[in-house]
Amino acid sequence: MKNIIQQPQPFDLVGDPVLIAGIGSGFEATLNWRVHDGHDERTGFFNVGGGTGEHGQFHVAAAIGNAAFQLDRLFVEVYEESARDGSEVNKAIVPVIFGPRIVTDYVGYRIHVVAPGDTLSKIARDNYGDPSQFALIARANPQLISDPNLIFVGQELKVPIGA
Repeated sequence: MKNIIQQPQPFDLVGDPVLIAGIGSGFEATLNWRVHDGHDERTGFFNVGGGTGEHGQFHVAAAIGNAAFQLDRLFVEVYEESARDGSEVNKAIVPVIFGPRIVTDYVGYRIHVVAPGDTLSKIARDNYGDPSQFALIARANPQLISDPNLIFVGQELKVPIGA
């Protein structure tokens, strides 16, 4: 069985630490995690289950601290190192959005359900006091917003919030 990441979900807005949870199994009960943007990465390992072939639940707080991420989009990976050749096997990968790259002192996000008459500028003004900050909301929702001039009634947008 492939390892499964249940948290975070694809395109979740995450902070530091990145909370990773799921079900897995690894050689000698060891799995590895990696959080990266393709330029920098943070890694670690943890134990799960009772040994090889046994699956168990896991929950890891992956501290990524001073990583020099250059992109908002990160990948969270959980994998087993092969006992045969050290290659990465049974890998699970989830793309996420890193809130601290979007707003200073990121603490979380609000959900805004788009209503008739809403624009990203209006939502930015209501949340940040500045309509020109609409790009922050677009960056936090790349899977929903490909054109900042096109949002749709009923969309649930994540609005990142800093301290």
